[in-house]
Amino acid sequence: MNMELSPSVKYWLNFFHPVLMWALLLFSLYAAYLGLQVQRTRHAQGEQKKELIKGKYNVKHYQIGSIILGLMVAGAIGGMAVTYINDGKLFFGPHLLAGLGMTSIIAFSASLSPFMQKGADWARVTHIVLNFALLGLFTWQAITGVQIVQRLLTQHS
Repeated sequence: MNMELSPSVKYWLNFFHPVLMWALLLFSLYAAYLGLQVQRTRHAQGEQKKELIKGKYNVKHYQIGSIILGLMVAGAIGGMAVTYINDGKLFFGPHLLAGLGMTSIIAFSASLSPFMQKGADWARVTHIVLNFALLGLFTWQAITGVQIVQRLLTQHS
């Protein structure tokens, strides 16, 4: 049984990945804010620390980070799948390579959680550095992704 998607479905599938990734970029910025609040809480003292603890930034950071991890991996695989469905191949280039790098970075960063929960400062520092590198790559990915979307829109008109 050979099932072929209609041309309009194939076309509109192109936009699921970029919309998801832009949403994840915004969530990632929020996760970075939460992470900074976790650091503030960790280093605060007295009443300030008691007040910051009420924000439960550590729980929120962990939860949103987990959601971002799952959706980023699924979104990366989905983006490659849609490209393959539509073109019969993947386009080897900076956007693909950076996306694969981002997927690896976020997985490695998340894998540090058990060590951070046990108080390992090396894991915390590594997690922070990896996530700021991830945000940089993610921002660049968003820009190159817009260029790809513009090309798709131009080809369709």
